[in-house]
Amino acid sequence: MRPERAVDREREHDVVLFGATGFTGGLTATYLATHAPADLRWAIAGRSSTRLAAVADRLEQAHPDRPRPDVVLADVDDASSLAALAASTRLVATTVGPYLQHGRGVVAACAESGTDYVDITGEPEFVDTVWLEQHARAEQTGARLVHACGFDSVPHDLGVWFTLRGLPDDLPVTVEGYVEAHAGFSAGTFNSAVRALGRLRHGASVAARRGSLERHPAGRRVSALPSRPRRMPTTGRWAVPLPTIDPVIVRRSARALPAYGPDFRYGHYAVVGSLPAAAAALAGTGALLALASVPATRNVLLRLKTPGEGPAAERRAAAWFRVTFVAEAGDQRLVAEVSGGDPGYQETAKMLAESAMCLLSDDLPVTSGQVTTAQAMGDALLTRLREAGMNFRVLEPQPT
Repeated sequence: MRPERAVDREREHDVVLFGATGFTGGLTATYLATHAPADLRWAIAGRSSTRLAAVADRLEQAHPDRPRPDVVLADVDDASSLAALAASTRLVATTVGPYLQHGRGVVAACAESGTDYVDITGEPEFVDTVWLEQHARAEQTGARLVHACGFDSVPHDLGVWFTLRGLPDDLPVTVEGYVEAHAGFSAGTFNSAVRALGRLRHGASVAARRGSLERHPAGRRVSALPSRPRRMPTTGRWAVPLPTIDPVIVRRSARALPAYGPDFRYGHYAVVGSLPAAAAALAGTGALLALASVPATRNVLLRLKTPGEGPAAERRAAAWFRVTFVAEAGDQRLVAEVSGGDPGYQETAKMLAESAMCLLSDDLPVTSGQVTTAQAMGDALLTRLREAGMNFRVLEPQPT
């Protein structure tokens, strides 16, 4: 754990949740009110004092024995309010997206103030932009900037980390991740995906610029598996490449941590079932890409789902996800699984809140700058999530 600094003791709050008046932010606030330590000094932040007070009232009524969160006014378009927000707390957790539009000022304020930062972004361009703009400054101030602390990309990043614990770290390793889910996409996730598809060329340019500047450890290789449909080895069902931020995060963890071995390869796939379903999934992705590339049709897509909205509790209770990892090192094979409930809302709120509390309280490696969940928190966050109800288990070979 980073040694406590004098400035930490002087700050008014331990954590400020930015975006608590939104749907996922509201679920995160509820989780913190229910599960955070009773002595946590926390606040909720946004630009509407009326809406924030309503959230604080709701939490106080539901948990009268817990401290009522403070209210902090801040606006993503007001740099001075973001600077004051970051300077008032040890950590900022934010659900305010799309992040490329609304997140750069928040993370810049945290990097400048030495304030730890977590979000639930799934936007590769945003993450690369933050690295280019803020990584060096965050290293200087000691801030830990940890993106993708929700379903993007905790189950995948920590799932690979968990899987590799059962394999030797001195052999080349190949891991395939197969994602299955019964759940709807959140409006924020859908809108972020549409915007990212519409900016693929620009996003690739930003990624290339980062790649030209980023240094990687010598003597170790990290690469992607071929991006083509394949059968899931454990079931024979067809799967298609899943072009999300998740495999990017996994490979960044592999570059940062020697435990991933001298030669690490990873591929990330969505399980769709039959070969016709795989063909339909690829065609659908191509059609969405074509529509998102044209401003007029992209705007139509963006109006289909409104950020801040979400499904009813009954629908969330019926949702689930499962990610199967098939790993090979030499002649050894290991199959592991990460599973849980509603990925886009309930579990994402849990993962974000537990990531925040992990950074604040747990015995962690000393890191700073932009870091992944595995790099910053590893086993500590894995333990927290298992205790909070997420399942991490080895399927093959059968544990004794």
